[in-house]
Amino acid sequence: MSLSNTHSNVCQCSSNYNNTDSCYVNLRFAGSNMAMSWVGFGSFYLLLAGLIIGALRSCNGGISSSSYSRSSGISDDMPLNSDVFALPPGYNSPQQVHITQGDNEGRGVIVSWVTPNEPGSIVTYKYYNYSSPYIHHCTIKNLEYNTKCFYEVGTGDATRRFWFTTPPEVGPDVPYTFGLIGDLGQTFDSNRTLTHYESNPIKGQTVLFVGDLSYADKYPLHDKNRWDTWGRFVERNVAYQPWIWNARNHEIDFLPEYGEGEPFKPYTHRYFVPYEASGTTSPLWYSIKRASAYIIVLSSYSAYGKSTPQYKWLMKELPKVNRSKTPWLIVVMHCPLYSTYVHRYMEGETMRVMYEQYFVQYKVDVVFAGHVHAYERTVNPQPKYSAFREPSYGHATFEIKNRNTAYYAWHRNQDGYSVEADSVWFHNLYWKSSSVASI
Repeated sequence: MSLSNTHSNVCQCSSNYNNTDSCYVNLRFAGSNMAMSWVGFGSFYLLLAGLIIGALRSCNGGISSSSYSRSSGISDDMPLNSDVFALPPGYNSPQQVHITQGDNEGRGVIVSWVTPNEPGSIVTYKYYNYSSPYIHHCTIKNLEYNTKCFYEVGTGDATRRFWFTTPPEVGPDVPYTFGLIGDLGQTFDSNRTLTHYESNPIKGQTVLFVGDLSYADKYPLHDKNRWDTWGRFVERNVAYQPWIWNARNHEIDFLPEYGEGEPFKPYTHRYFVPYEASGTTSPLWYSIKRASAYIIVLSSYSAYGKSTPQYKWLMKELPKVNRSKTPWLIVVMHCPLYSTYVHRYMEGETMRVMYEQYFVQYKVDVVFAGHVHAYERTVNPQPKYSAFREPSYGHATFEIKNRNTAYYAWHRNQDGYSVEADSVWFHNLYWKSSSVASI
C-alpha cells in the first residue's frame, strides 16, 4: 500500500432494507432547565433516532404526523448482477475498500480491503460453509490535519487508487458536517438512499453509521456472500470518506445450531475500529474526537448493566470529555430510547433507564440511533415528546457551525437533492448553560 499527501483547503439518514416498517426521528424535551430531544430517522433499514439534548431555535416541518405515506410492500433486493455489486477488473484486484478513523483525534485512518486469492497482512474467517476472502487492514498514522491524501491498495496491475481528506484539528469552533445513515441493506431503496446522500449539496464529510449493514443474516444460513456484495456496493463512498461504525442486531450473526456461537464474527473481522485508543476492551463501544465533536459509540446488544465493562468504561469516559475542546458531545447507538411507533416499541427502555440520567448529567447534545425504520421528531398530538414523524426513506445531515450552534436536516429520497423535509437548529446545551450561569 502506498500513500501520498497534498495540502488542500478541502478539508446524512436513511437507507432501505427488506422490511415493511418505517423510519423516524424524534426530539424529546424534558426537565426544567434543559431541553432533551430525540432525533431518529430511517428508511427501511436505516432508522436514526437521536436523543438530542439541545435547545431548538427554529424548525421546519409539522407538529404532527406527516401526510406522507409510502407503499407497504417489501423493498426488493437489487439483483446480484447489478452494477453496484460488480467486481473490479484485474486478477486479484482489491475490492470492498473502506476507511474509518484510526486513532482518537483524527490523524490516523484505518484502510481495509479484500482480495479473493492471495494473502498479505490479512485476516480470514470461516462461517458455517463460507470461507472469507483475504481481508487486509492497514492503519496510517500521524497524518496532517485538513489534508487531502491519496492512497493505493493492491499490487501490480491490480493496484487501485483512492483519496480522503483528514479532518480539521480538534477545536471548539471548527465547523464540520456529519452524514447520518443506518439500516442500509442492499435493496433498490438502499441504492437510492446512498445516491441521495452523495448528491446532497450539503456535503457530509464523515458518515455516522448507526448499525445494520449488510443484512446477511436475513438470507438462508446467514449467507456470508452478502457481506461481500454489500462491501462492493458501499465502496463508492466509504473508500473516500470515513464511516464511523456501530454494530447492531443484524451484525450479531448468532447461529449456534450450525456451530456458529461467536456473536459479531463477520463484522469484527471485516470492520476494524480504533477502540483501543479510547481504552475499551471491545470494538463494539469506543469513542473518537473529530473536529469539534466528541463521539461515543455504544452497543445496544452487549451487556450494559452496572457490573459490565461497557458501563464501567462509559462512567469513566463521560467525565473526561473536555467541552472547551470538543463542545459537541454525540452518542451513537442502535436501539432508540424513545419511539412512538408500534414496531419495536420500548425495546430501548432498559438502556434508557440505565443511561439517560448520565446523558442529562453530562449534557449530551445528541444521540443518533436506528432500528425502528421510521422518521420521528417528537410534541403533540403524539405523546408530548413527539413533534413530527413520517415513514419516509432518506438520510440526515448534522452541520456543526461552531461551539454554540448546529443545524440538522432530514432529506427524503423522493425529494430533490437540496430539499429538506424537516430541519431544526440546535444550541449546544453545555455552552448555553455556561453562558446563562455567567450572566
